[in-house]
Amino acid sequence: MTDLLPTPDPALPEGAIPAATLVIMRPAADCGPDEILMVKRATNMAFAAGAVVFPGGRVDPDDYLVARRHGFADAAEGAARVAALRETLEETGLAVGWPGLGEGELAEVRQALLAGTLLSAILESRGERIALDSLVPFARWCPNFKEARTFDTRFYAVMAPPHGHELTVEEAEHSHIFWSSARETLAMADRGDVSVIFPTRRNLERLAGQHDFSSFAAHAGQFPVELVTPWIEDRDGQSHLCIPGHLGYPVTSEPFDRVRRG
Repeated sequence: MTDLLPTPDPALPEGAIPAATLVIMRPAADCGPDEILMVKRATNMAFAAGAVVFPGGRVDPDDYLVARRHGFADAAEGAARVAALRETLEETGLAVGWPGLGEGELAEVRQALLAGTLLSAILESRGERIALDSLVPFARWCPNFKEARTFDTRFYAVMAPPHGHELTVEEAEHSHIFWSSARETLAMADRGDVSVIFPTRRNLERLAGQHDFSSFAAHAGQFPVELVTPWIEDRDGQSHLCIPGHLGYPVTSEPFDRVRRG
């Protein structure tokens, strides 16, 4: 499997772990801004314990094999898309980009993945492919906070697929799952009802500027996807954590003493 892995990017911090996350959007019942699927991390997790995040996780070696079989020339990009879909199914029970997976089969496939069965083997046995092109890439973050693990995370957005079953968290990693608009989640964070880490807050602010998936996809297409590695900068005698100003984010700095980093 090692021959499928890409050459490490010299621009990344040493030891950065490839990861992917998925912003899943659905129309709100009241015709308000689209709702986004959020999960709350378990309090015993080493990274972002107790924080509200988008579904996702680290890229596994098998994700590169699935991407190659789907014809992705960019191994890292393809594997991240596979990881985003796989992790979402494992964590929430929502099968994004997998139209052939019926409601009656979903729980069995999810449990097989959680038990260690490779996605490549499941797809091969079923003679199916997943829709990697359905994802809209819009960001890539690699915060280099020394007190936390370093993840090189690619962000994607997608419309929620139709489903009739209740979504449930994978309890080893998460404690809660809910749908909420970006604005509502930010308001909850401001009230202290939930905790969000710096990258999640900046991306929620960006999402809050658009009404629905279509408008956000159009917005995302106007900006390049470049690696975001926040830096500390002194502004009027106060340390701020900063990000670039040309990538579509409405807020590009926050006082360092207010930031939750991981």
